[in-house]
Amino acid sequence: MNAQSTPPDKPLAGWRVLVPRGGPWGDGVAATLRAQGAVAVIAPLINFAPSADQATLETSLADLAAGAFDWLTVTSATTVDVLYAYRAVIPASTRVAAVGETTAAALAAVGYRVDLVPDEDNSAAGMARRLIELEQGSAPRRILTLRGEGARPILTTMLADAGHDVRSVVAYRTVGVPVTERIARDVRTGRINAILVTSGSVATQLSEQFPEIPDETVIAAIGPWTAKDARHAGLGVRVVAREQTVPGLVDAVSALPLPHASDELSA
Repeated sequence: MNAQSTPPDKPLAGWRVLVPRGGPWGDGVAATLRAQGAVAVIAPLINFAPSADQATLETSLADLAAGAFDWLTVTSATTVDVLYAYRAVIPASTRVAAVGETTAAALAAVGYRVDLVPDEDNSAAGMARRLIELEQGSAPRRILTLRGEGARPILTTMLADAGHDVRSVVAYRTVGVPVTERIARDVRTGRINAILVTSGSVATQLSEQFPEIPDETVIAAIGPWTAKDARHAGLGVRVVAREQTVPGLVDAVSALPLPHASDELSA
């Protein structure tokens, strides 16, 4: 039996966990990790840039303000940042669907209401299924879907296949951010015990920037689609969050034993 034990209220004591995004989102994730005893290492791997097609985005947001859409779908907190940056107006006649509680909270924080959050599957496909179910038997709805450049148009395709009038618009671009040599060394040597993978873009950057991730390092994906992207990028995913939220992801990691814990304690 180990000479030391993990306090029940601090299941991540001794862990060093890499948080792949900065800003308010990264700070919030770091706070969640610290509350469970982990050392959070914020190392932004991605950042966001304006859409390359500003004209289409601006036209679509003007149409949104004019009441041209029955639904607006929002699949990330970054999309909320875009809406707020453009001071987008969402009329009362347009209902707003958020992919999960984190996105819904981001919308509420800047003054936008939320009319729908999927109960179980917090993914683009889950939101599409919920919308299709909700609008079953109604006339085709006019839906504006905002997404990041390079994101799979799962939501748009499913809604269009169900007969709805969908306009898919790129709201932002994701760009890679090089990490410091210290972070690269800490990952390479196994000093980082776990890495959170929160999107396909993060998975791509992990694969490109960290070609030598020790087998013992826990790669934790926020959901099945992200896990699929991570594996496609060559990453060995150890755990997938059952609940596709940040708390769900942190809980998935906290259920695992600390890599090398027994070796370190017996040394």
